[in-house]
Amino acid sequence: MENLGTALGLLFIGMIMVVIVLWLVVLLGGMIITLTNKYVKDNRNDGTTKKNKKTNTRKIAAITAAVDVITQGQGRVESIQKKK
Repeated sequence: MENLGTALGLLFIGMIMVVIVLWLVVLLGGMIITLTNKYVKDNRNDGTTKKNKKTNTRKIAAITAAVDVITQGQGRVESIQKKK
């Protein structure tokens, strides 16, 4: 019985430590993401921002697949622009 109590105690302490470590990973990861998004600038030169660009991933995938089939794998979609 003594060994069972020790085993359950170690199990309990181990589970608490796992929860604490995972909580720290999530907390630090969120802080790193927030700081990175705040201080690292986006160096894209396409003239658009994420707020202005509304993309439909299904349409992009369909266009890319069509170009791939038509050009037999030798074509490439570089940009997609809506005609006015």
